[in-house]
Amino acid sequence: MIKLRGKRFCRSNSKLNANGGGGGRGDTSGGCRGGGEIKWELRPGGLLVQKRENSVGEGMIRLRVSTVTQWHDISIEPTSTFGELKTILSVVTGLEPREQRVLYRGKEREDEEFLHMVGVRDMDKVLVLEDPAIKERKLYKALHNPPPTITV
Repeated sequence: MIKLRGKRFCRSNSKLNANGGGGGRGDTSGGCRGGGEIKWELRPGGLLVQKRENSVGEGMIRLRVSTVTQWHDISIEPTSTFGELKTILSVVTGLEPREQRVLYRGKEREDEEFLHMVGVRDMDKVLVLEDPAIKERKLYKALHNPPPTITV
């Protein structure tokens, strides 16, 4: 049996004491090793958690997006959704968001899914395809509704 040491947890509340909640002991560490105030972050699901040092939400990530015929490099926040990614891609590809199918790791992703929750990291590859049903409708309309001819 292995016995593990528990981490010391501490909180600092600047309202308790002017020196960071040290309890009047005169230390400036706030009563903890490594000191300082605990920083909190709100996750997309509504969960309040202690902020990590190298938080996923900080900064931007770059994605390599393939549209079968072209490659695009897109910068986006990791806490964005696939729906927001589709909106950005609509400017680059010319396809409306509802016309796009986004595949990541072989699975089509829903618009409500968050990039970081699925595991998207910097320089990952994403495939964007035109929805075949919409493509077929466009082709059908083009064949059965010929443009009007103008006679002079």
